[in-house]
Amino acid sequence: MFEKIIVPLDCSKLAEAALPYAEELGAKMPSGIFLLSVIGSEDHEKLRNYYNYIKKIKEATSHYAGKYIENESRELLDVATVRRTGDPAKKIIEYALEIDFPLIIMASHGQTGMSRWTVGSVADKVVRAGSTQAVMLIRANDSRSDIREKRLLRKALVPLDGSFKSESVIPYICNIALKLKMELTFLKVVSQNGNSEADAKTYLQDMCKKIQDMVDVAIDYKVGAGSVAETIIDLADELTVDLVAMSTRGMNRNNPLSLGSVAQKVFLAGNTPLLLIRK
Repeated sequence: MFEKIIVPLDCSKLAEAALPYAEELGAKMPSGIFLLSVIGSEDHEKLRNYYNYIKKIKEATSHYAGKYIENESRELLDVATVRRTGDPAKKIIEYALEIDFPLIIMASHGQTGMSRWTVGSVADKVVRAGSTQAVMLIRANDSRSDIREKRLLRKALVPLDGSFKSESVIPYICNIALKLKMELTFLKVVSQNGNSEADAKTYLQDMCKKIQDMVDVAIDYKVGAGSVAETIIDLADELTVDLVAMSTRGMNRNNPLSLGSVAQKVFLAGNTPLLLIRK
């Protein structure tokens, strides 16, 4: 499903928060990992520091990814380094368009002020302006020093609204769940004033049965009521899921930087790693 995983790095510890997720996914899928650095200068001293840094990161990524490879006959995961010069967001998007079926895994940068989460400017631009790339965002402020000592992706929450567009995430998350033995919980949110809870329950039950007939993964469902984005965020916290996976409308002619309104709110205010699949 994802033949290559791109991890943008800027030589910071915050950006490295994405690496453990790339290692687990890359080894289990399996997918090659491409460590993409975009530096804004050809200064010799900066280049020397970059080469020393990226060599250590590549060795560490290969080592930790190898721990997820259970079949001894399998070769070690391919980890490559790529360097570009220029605007980081633009170069990340350009590189993702050069290769087939990429997944971009990148960190957000920090938490500030009154908002639950403020997206780093580069991650924000990649998510909003990217065309067809799938993007997984890791909350860098939640990263821990011992994060590589445990399985990271065990449970995922998958919001659906009954539309074909929202269901476009299903093949991707089911493929990941199958390879990583993840538990999936599907969610549909209904209006508090409506009488559609029974319809939502029937829809989710049918969807779960259809998926269970195709892939052997643990599946559950929930029906929520109220604000869609807030319900997604709150349920993700309540179930302590490791990932929220959802589709987004991506670009449109009227506003090329728009996300679907629900995806945008979860993107900005959620507390859980987020996988966005563009429809």
